Amino acid sequence: MSDPLLSARSVTKAYTLGKRTLEVLRSVSLDVARGDFLALRGASGAGKSTLLHLFGGLDSPNAGEIWFAGKDLAHLPPAELTTLRNRKVGFIFQAYHLLPELDALENVCVPARLARMPVNAAEQRGRELLTRVGLSARMDHKPYELSGGEQQRVAIARALMNEPELILADEPTGNLDSRTGAEIIDLLLNLRADKNTTLIIATHDASVAARAPKVVELVDGKIKTDG
Repeated sequence: MSDPLLSARSVTKAYTLGKRTLEVLRSVSLDVARGDFLALRGASGAGKSTLLHLFGGLDSPNAGEIWFAGKDLAHLPPAELTTLRNRKVGFIFQAYHLLPELDALENVCVPARLARMPVNAAEQRGRELLTRVGLSARMDHKPYELSGGEQQRVAIARALMNEPELILADEPTGNLDSRTGAEIIDLLLNLRADKNTTLIIATHDASVAARAPKVVELVDGKIKTDG
């Protein structure tokens, strides 16, 4: 078997809040193969978002190791880690994190601009992605002019801009009604199938987790089950 795309080895993460230490992850070990679709389940505060941030190089563990495509993230130079996040990882956040002063197309093109993709090529790909997610008529709209489902679709298109190997989605249906949420998951699965992209979704929604062939449940910072 080939090496996993992602590997967490005895990962511990804690935060200091004043005089209090909050343990979020407690010796978590987990491998994710290339092309996997994995659901991370657990209640709020179980450590799902923290594990996603560690996998994507947005944060680092207090102990243990995170490996991405054979590289120990803790030992990458800052510039190389930034490039990895930009080129290899697509983040989809529950709060969307769209830039309010930019329209949908401009938001989608941000990762490409950071990667120094030529402007014309970036805009062409951005238009293709927005069309793919059903927003061909909304490209020049600002985030405040879009519904929650439309903003999430923009966020998905943005995550796919640089053709990442890994998509990390943090509660992507958390702010959506059930019908729109199901459509978002359908969209993610269809887009993933195009490139055999690895997809990890953090969710507390049992109906979302049920669509994943692999499920990991986090309880109080530890893995409870791996189905």
